[in-house]
Amino acid sequence: MSLPERVVVVDVGPRDGLQNEATALSVDERVAFCDRLVAAGLPVVEVGAFVSPKWVPQMAGSDAVLRRVAPREGVRLPVLVPNRTGYDNARAAGARAIAVFTAASETFNRKNVNASIAESFARFAEFVPEARRDGIWVRGYVSTCFGCPYEGKVAPEAVLDVARRLVDAGCDEVSIGDTIGVAVPTQVSDVMGRLRDALGPARLAVHFHDTRGTALANVLAALQEGIAIVDSSAGGLGGCPYAPGASGNLATEDLLYMLHGMGVATGVDLEAVAAASGAVGRALGRALPSKYLQACASA
Repeated sequence: MSLPERVVVVDVGPRDGLQNEATALSVDERVAFCDRLVAAGLPVVEVGAFVSPKWVPQMAGSDAVLRRVAPREGVRLPVLVPNRTGYDNARAAGARAIAVFTAASETFNRKNVNASIAESFARFAEFVPEARRDGIWVRGYVSTCFGCPYEGKVAPEAVLDVARRLVDAGCDEVSIGDTIGVAVPTQVSDVMGRLRDALGPARLAVHFHDTRGTALANVLAALQEGIAIVDSSAGGLGGCPYAPGASGNLATEDLLYMLHGMGVATGVDLEAVAAASGAVGRALGRALPSKYLQACASA
């Protein structure tokens, strides 16, 4: 089996994980969560989103979170920005890494951001070039790359087109998302193989939801295509408010257990991540869906 020697794990729990929770954590709780994940050795922790608190109240105070998370050499702390206003606010808060987002299906993009895909790229053009001039690292997310809750199957060509446009727009990295958790490994091999051949593996990441229990199998398929950047969420937090029935992201603990068991290095302390997730679970007042956490609780 051909696998990367090392995988970069991108923890999106403090943003993608918490944005869909009924309970909004305080700024102090979110800072503590991020600090624990950074201390656990995660090289990338997405700490928040500069979006309207009217639409995503769980992300209110992301500027304070970003300012207060303890920086560490070599650790990237991206924040999600939807538009020029979000970028300006993120820049004022000291952001050195941002993420933008669009979709591979028109209907989902309209439901998610009230814009067509073309309109999303017009928004990016208002600030991404400036971000690049400012030396800010830029990530692009593509949702619904393997299936859309409104349009059904999504053509690989559509995914490749949007991913290529993100690279052309100035994104350093593109994360390919299975927003509703419908992908299977053969599909992942097909899509990621095409993307790898067109864009190169170094700038590609994968982002799987575990709605139907296939996330880890899909990660393995991506690894075999040479992809070595994987998104996950501590404790398995997350979902998507605009994707009916979508359950949480792949749990960081479950991903780390598999990678370490296969001899793939990450530089991340699994038990420290589990402790961070446990603290957040207690703050939310519920058990988190990570299979690793559940196994430890029942041992």
